[in-house]
Amino acid sequence: MKYSKIVFLLSCVLPIFLPAAEPSAFGAGDLTNSNPYGLTSNEKVILDTKKKLHTVSVKSNNQANKLDSLRERIDGLQSVIESLSRQAHNNKIDLKNQTRESKLKANNSSEYEKRLSELAQKNETSLIKQELLISEISLIVDEINTKYVSKEAFNALVKDVNNFKTLVAKELKGNSRKTSKTKSDNRSSSEIAKSAKAYFDKKYYTNAIKDYELLISKNYKPAYAHYMIGEMNYKRKNYSNAISYFKKSSSLYSKASYMPKLMLHTALSMQESGDSGHAKAFFGAIISKYPSSAEAKEAKLYLQP
Repeated sequence: MKYSKIVFLLSCVLPIFLPAAEPSAFGAGDLTNSNPYGLTSNEKVILDTKKKLHTVSVKSNNQANKLDSLRERIDGLQSVIESLSRQAHNNKIDLKNQTRESKLKANNSSEYEKRLSELAQKNETSLIKQELLISEISLIVDEINTKYVSKEAFNALVKDVNNFKTLVAKELKGNSRKTSKTKSDNRSSSEIAKSAKAYFDKKYYTNAIKDYELLISKNYKPAYAHYMIGEMNYKRKNYSNAISYFKKSSSLYSKASYMPKLMLHTALSMQESGDSGHAKAFFGAIISKYPSSAEAKEAKLYLQP
């Protein structure tokens, strides 16, 4: 099926890091999660496309099974019709033979009329059966036309695939631009780090984020750079992006001194995003892992009834 091929191709394209004592709520950005959260705008587009493809794939598989069943029924009906046709043909021959006999045996007209009536009755019965079978086949064809994926639905799927390809192309182009900027920037990593911190202290977050992204591309203290970008997204109330960066930071280095604040801001981002269940899990983890920290005291306030 065309749909199955597209789904397979996209499945190839679409492909926690805290200790065991900490919650697994850092599934932010995990598109395989049954209830994903903390998604970037691009991840939301990918997730929406995956859902549409899954729906079409399931529908396509169901229809393929239904079509196989309908084909078997049609094949059976055709066999019955062929049998009735042969029977009608034989009846016609018998009728001709009876006509010849009638000419030779004109004196036995009552027998002739009886046999002629029987043959006529058989032919009438055969015709009625054929009409019923043809009517059933028509209903099956109507059912296929009504329930099978329409050309418009297929075109809509192709459009979704093309949109996804465009999104991927933009992402690749964006990464290419970042690489070019990295090559043209002659500053040392330490100089960029100082610049990023200076911008952050002045709340020039746009410039600060650019510098921290540059440090990430240079693989210079990437855990801290991700944490700082997460902090700026948190301050800007871009909670989904903040969770994504916090998650990446923690996966790179979970023993950093800023982990209590990272976890607290992650919990608050989840709470602001409506994910109170995971937020409570994080508040509890902060209290358990960093009991004497200021963040633990604040977390207790959010857990009070």
